[in-house]
Amino acid sequence: IDADLQKRLDEQDKKLDAIYRSTEKTRKIFLWTLIIAIVVTILPLIGLIFIIPSFLNNFNLSGLGAY
Repeated sequence: IDADLQKRLDEQDKKLDAIYRSTEKTRKIFLWTLIIAIVVTILPLIGLIFIIPSFLNNFNLSGLGAY
């Protein structure tokens, strides 16, 4: 192989490695963003499922027209 061609191939390998590392970092950032978004939205909803019934039991429902 020509020396110039080999040099260009080596440079391309370095660039591909850099792109791979950057892609993996981006993938990990997206993964953690997804995990945090799920935790921030789903966990409060699950908490509300348990809190709303106990909150409603504290009210006097007869004053609202219920018998």
